Amino acid sequence: MSSGERRDGGLLDGFHIGQVPAGVGDEVSDFATEWDDVRFASRVWERQTPEGHRVDLRVHVLRGDRLVDLTALRDFLREYHERDPAEWQLSEFPHGDSAGLHDGVQAFWLVEPGVAVNVLTLPEFSDALLPTARSIQAGDSGPQE
Repeated sequence: MSSGERRDGGLLDGFHIGQVPAGVGDEVSDFATEWDDVRFASRVWERQTPEGHRVDLRVHVLRGDRLVDLTALRDFLREYHERDPAEWQLSEFPHGDSAGLHDGVQAFWLVEPGVAVNVLTLPEFSDALLPTARSIQAGDSGPQE
């Protein structure tokens, strides 16, 4: 595969990941976890390095009653990712009919109350963050893994 080709990310907990940035690792793993009453269905793309493994991309589908709006989602993710609220600079971006927030290496949006998606990548893939986030849609359209 050439570095310019787009890869489909498959289905994750009811969401189709329409594209994976060119250049991310080929080792793909899925995980299910829970933190503070929010369930995570996660997929990571990683690569082997001389130091071990490096995660290039993470997609989380989050489900929990506390995720009532974008502000609640932001506050939850601030705690989860241990971000300083004074230093975490977020910008809005459109995702479908609603808005999401991003900081250059992370994007997230509320799909509906109780359901959200969070995408994280390394700075070297920051140009692909929003196109990747926008490619993630509810439903089973597209190829399945």
